[in-house]
Amino acid sequence: MWRNPSHPDRPLRALVLPPGPRLFAAIEAALSGEGPAVLPLSPDHSEVALRTLRPTEIETPEGVRQAGGPGVPGDVAVVIATSGSTGTPKGVMLTAAALRTSAASSLRRLEASPGDRWLCCLPPSHVSGLQVLVRSLLSGTDPIIHERFDPAAVAVSGAEHVSLVPTQLHRLMERGADLSVFRTILLGGAAARPGLLEAAREAGAKIVTTYGSSETSGGCVYDGRPLYNVDLKIRDDGRILVSGPVLFSGYRFGAAGAPLEGGWFVTSDLGSIESGRLTVLGRADDVINTGGEKVVAASVAAVLARHPEIADVAVVGRPHPEWGEAVVAVIVPRDPATVPTLDQLRAYSRDRLPAYAAPRELRLLSALPLLPNGKTDLAALRTGT
Repeated sequence: MWRNPSHPDRPLRALVLPPGPRLFAAIEAALSGEGPAVLPLSPDHSEVALRTLRPTEIETPEGVRQAGGPGVPGDVAVVIATSGSTGTPKGVMLTAAALRTSAASSLRRLEASPGDRWLCCLPPSHVSGLQVLVRSLLSGTDPIIHERFDPAAVAVSGAEHVSLVPTQLHRLMERGADLSVFRTILLGGAAARPGLLEAAREAGAKIVTTYGSSETSGGCVYDGRPLYNVDLKIRDDGRILVSGPVLFSGYRFGAAGAPLEGGWFVTSDLGSIESGRLTVLGRADDVINTGGEKVVAASVAAVLARHPEIADVAVVGRPHPEWGEAVVAVIVPRDPATVPTLDQLRAYSRDRLPAYAAPRELRLLSALPLLPNGKTDLAALRTGT
C-alpha cells in the first residue's frame, strides 16, 4: 500500500494491454492501493505517451519490464494520457478518491442498482472508458468488456448501462439496434449531430448527455446539471470553470497550463448557465478570428449540420493573408451526386448566422478523421492531413 500522498514514490506502470480482465484487475489494484499506479494506453497508440510520460514500468501481454521513469505522488492511482490540440500527451493525475467520488455520483444520479452490469466498449485508456470500469467496481459487478466496438455485439451484451460517443450511437442507429435494452446510455465526448438524440429517443433509447474531461474524472455534468458536490461557473471570458472532489491533482511533470485557479479547473470550453443548466458553446481554442470578428467553430458546424445535403461536418480556421483566419467547412455529403456548393452553404449560413461567420472555404471528405476516443481530429483538419 502507498500511504504517503505527497512523496513521488509510488511506481507508475503503463498498461499496454488490450481491454479485458487483466487490465481491469490492474486498475482495481491501483484503486485499492494494492498495486502500482497505472497509465492505461492503447496498444495501437502508445509510443508517444511512453516517451513523453516516462512510466516506471511497462506491462504488455508478454509481461512487466522496467522503464526507469520516476514515480507519482502516493495518492495518485491513475494517469490518463490526453493529447489536446498540440498532439503532445499530458498526463492527468487522478486519485482513487476522485475517481470513486465521480463514479458514486454518477450511479446516484442514474439511480443505478447494486449488481447492475456496465458495458465497456470505449477505450479504457480514455477517462470515459476507465470510468465504466470504476462504476462496475462500485456496483459490485464485473464489467462486460469489448475489445473493439461492434454494433451487433453491443446490442446483445446483456448490460443495463453503457457509455458511448455520438459516432457509436449513430452506427447503432444505422443498424436498427434495439437501444431500449439499456436502462441508461451515457453519451459524451463530442456534440451529437442534429436529430441524432431525437431519433434515438424515439427508438426507445434512454440517453443521458454528459460533459466533462480527464481533469474532472470524466463526465461531471449530466443533461446540463452538475453531479452531486460539483460546482460550475462561467469566467468573464466565457470559459467553463469546474470545482469539486472529482478534480485531478495535477499534470505529470508539470505540463503546461495552470491546473487550478483558486480551486477551480479552467476548462478549454465556452459555455453559459441559465436556470442552473449548462450549455456548452464550443472550445475556446476553436474560436476563429476572421477579419477582426470571433467565430465559435462549433456554432457554425451546428448550423451546417442541419443542411439536408450534409451527412457530417466540422469547421476549422485556416491562415488567410487578408482575413487572418478563414472559416473552413469540411463536409461529408449525404449523396456524392448532390454536393452543396460553397455559395449555397454561405447563403444557408447567412440566413442563420452573422455574415462574417459564413464559411469562406469548402473541403469535401468521404468521412471525417477521428481520434481513438471517437472525437473528430480537428488538428488533422486544420493542417489538411
